[in-house]
Amino acid sequence: MNKKNLEILGLSENATASDVKAAYERLRERYLEERFQDGEVGNNAARMLTKIETAYSELLSEIGENSARSDGGDLFERVEQYLKDGNIQDAQRVLDTFNERGGRWHYLQSVVFYRKNWINESKKQLEIAIQLEPDNAKYREAYRKLNEKISYDANQQNASGQTYQGQTMNSQADDRQMGGSFCANCIECCYLNMCINCLCNSCCH
Repeated sequence: MNKKNLEILGLSENATASDVKAAYERLRERYLEERFQDGEVGNNAARMLTKIETAYSELLSEIGENSARSDGGDLFERVEQYLKDGNIQDAQRVLDTFNERGGRWHYLQSVVFYRKNWINESKKQLEIAIQLEPDNAKYREAYRKLNEKISYDANQQNASGQTYQGQTMNSQADDRQMGGSFCANCIECCYLNMCINCLCNSCCH
């Protein structure tokens, strides 16, 4: 790995992704506090924030390329764990380290987008996953449930005289428009539970 980046984060050559993340968070917290100080201390903190951001991204990318030699299994598992923990930001960061992006990558990207309430983008990623792995029943089932939810929400908004936007499915405003409908909540829960279940069992591999 890049020695300069390791030095910036204070790490050794055998550092893991977890080590990189921990060092990054520790240094970022420190320099965020120092950034608002006067004089050279504040200026140096601003420079260091840029350096540690670059070092963090590049080191994760290097680790990702090495792990991906075995079909990215270790990294996929890390993404799945982040999703189960509700850590969407880190899940996205790990996904961004992949150079080769197959069906499993697009499926997990779909889950990330869904958690961000980017429903149209989630659907597009599922479509790509299905194109790459047309025989994958899990992806097709996820796509079916997502379309059910999209159709239901669109009908609900049309009934209330509003134009369906497709990008804020889980917002509080959307919940109010649906009136806390059991059916709508049921569809949403089915999709979310299906995603979580898929992340927890061996069919992800």
